[in-house]
Amino acid sequence: MADPQFDRAKADAFSKKMLGILNDASVAQMIVIGHQVGLFDTLAGLAPSTSEQIAAASSLNERYVREWLGAMVTGRIVDYDPAGKTYRLPPEHAAAITRAAGPKNLAALLQMVPMVARVQQGIVDSFRNGGGVPYSAFNDFHQLMAEVSGAVHDVSLVDTTLPLVSQLVERLRTGIDVLDVGCGSGHAVNLMAKAFPQSRFTGYDFSEEGVAAGRAEAQEWGLSNTQLAVKDAAELDEVSRYDFITAFDSIHDQAHPRAVLKGIAQALRPDGTFLMVDVNSSSHLEENRDHILGPMLYSISCMH
Repeated sequence: MADPQFDRAKADAFSKKMLGILNDASVAQMIVIGHQVGLFDTLAGLAPSTSEQIAAASSLNERYVREWLGAMVTGRIVDYDPAGKTYRLPPEHAAAITRAAGPKNLAALLQMVPMVARVQQGIVDSFRNGGGVPYSAFNDFHQLMAEVSGAVHDVSLVDTTLPLVSQLVERLRTGIDVLDVGCGSGHAVNLMAKAFPQSRFTGYDFSEEGVAAGRAEAQEWGLSNTQLAVKDAAELDEVSRYDFITAFDSIHDQAHPRAVLKGIAQALRPDGTFLMVDVNSSSHLEENRDHILGPMLYSISCMH
């Protein structure tokens, strides 16, 4: 017997929504590939072009490029002229998915989706048995974070973020001790160290790969005032050592954030400053229901 409460229109609308999710997920995967092989950057610099011309300009295999373009056209990312069989990336779209967009490049952020998908079976096992997936399983996490956060730091850290703290820039120029907690690939540490050679900068992160990348960058830049080390942020165990401590989008990643924050407070000197930059969201679900990135934030929290 049919359920008298069953709303057929609501059911049809939900099925349509599910099909949209399926299509969007597929387009997301193709966007990530387009970002990684540089297709969006190439398209942004081309007049309307055929798949052969786009493949040649990108030094890529035309057959793959053609199929990728099919996904981009049906996904309403790229425009298509059937008369000339040419493709065009609208400048309004390029502003959100090319490297020229800097920190506004959402294609770079989309790389988070396939990254966490690689550990999906481990997450499924954790649903059934508890426990978790080790940090080492996310073998390209630090690279992704370096790309996404690096684009932000390059345009805002020294000129916009640090001046928010009263008299901080003057103190950095004079020379103080600085710690970056959860430094990832150390790019923020190195940017500050380059801008303020009289200050001394330390960075801690759980990732050996990230720390190695940061050390390599510091060496490449010829920096002598940086020190990067592999360390669990929940075990700082330092007292009154730093004048300035930063945490850029790292506190929400901690397994024990209270312990990390307690350690930071202990590591600060009496007149020290803690600058924390993090996601603008809430710990309460009801306050995140209309968050523009709500589903992604909860999904990443579950998967990473």
